[in-house]
Amino acid sequence: MSDTGQNPLSALQIGDLRVAVTSDAAPERNGVGAYYEDLLSYLSPRLAKAEVFSPVISDGRWEAPMVLPMPGDATQKLCFPNPFALQRALTDLNPHVLIVPTPGGYGFTGAYVAARKGIPMLTGLHTSFEQLTDLYWHGSLKGKFFRQYLERTHQYLFNRSSAVLTNSQDMYQLAVRMGAPNIEMIGTPIPRLFTQTPVVPYEGRLERVLFAGRLAAEKRIDTILDAARALPHLSFSIAGDGPLRSNVENAADTLANVNYLGWLDRQDLCRYVDGHDALVLPSHFESFGTIALEAMARNRVVIVSKGTGISNWTDLSRGFVTLGDNTDLTSTLKQLSEAESDWRKALAGRALESATTFNNENLTSWERILLKTTNQPRP
Repeated sequence: MSDTGQNPLSALQIGDLRVAVTSDAAPERNGVGAYYEDLLSYLSPRLAKAEVFSPVISDGRWEAPMVLPMPGDATQKLCFPNPFALQRALTDLNPHVLIVPTPGGYGFTGAYVAARKGIPMLTGLHTSFEQLTDLYWHGSLKGKFFRQYLERTHQYLFNRSSAVLTNSQDMYQLAVRMGAPNIEMIGTPIPRLFTQTPVVPYEGRLERVLFAGRLAAEKRIDTILDAARALPHLSFSIAGDGPLRSNVENAADTLANVNYLGWLDRQDLCRYVDGHDALVLPSHFESFGTIALEAMARNRVVIVSKGTGISNWTDLSRGFVTLGDNTDLTSTLKQLSEAESDWRKALAGRALESATTFNNENLTSWERILLKTTNQPRP
């Protein structure tokens, strides 16, 4: 009898499943890549086998058969796999479910193998390309090209998927506009390092502020530097790399309360979150904003913009401050720094509690989706 699960009497359990992810995003430098590495770090002990096929970075070098610079950001790369080697690896694994989170060489090779082998496929929609292309190439031919490419490639994947997974209401609506046939909202996992390392208790001060992420226009780095100029009694640390790195370095050279940390690995990032009082994420848009969830899991004050996907999750909103239409980062930080320390401690406490519950429920949801996808009847 086949193990596809079409007979309810032979339905597979979570411990029977083999799961593959074919992603064009390197876990070391990209939130999408990190998402699936983090997810499988939790699920792998409960699965028969799980593997991520993606580019990797070793000693600062991107390792893939072909590597090209990413348009608009030389710190990111477009990587292409050896399609024959990847097909052989997927055939050897013979997964029950294949997850495709990116529309590139790795993603399409995985989709091809899934179609040829009859493997159920899930597509992850993690990037708001509508907003991204409008911000960088608004009205230009380049912008129109990239937007059309991303729309068509995602639609191709959607039409071959059992479900499309999004991690915020905005991304859900984007999938609806693109005609995705079956859409599910799914959360973002917190790295095990952030959940299993003992928390350094927050003492209620608001003196040290951290930003960590890609140094690019959509992150609104300028608002962080404006806040540093206006609030000299607070110290600001900025971690990351990207097109606006020189702006941050210049600010660190001229402002006594700004410190540029460079790109941080996971262990250093956790340590720096613990060493600060607040994490800010004032982005124009974020499909989710994982760093905010990570800081919540470390019992810290978190400030996010309405453009972040995490702000759509009502179960989490009790644990952070959201920048409104009539409030900016500077005024919000000023108000928070003047608030009672007990109020800030209570906010950080709610952050830790809600992040922990969210992470546990998210893992349960992923198991449900994997089992549903594997065991659903197929033609």
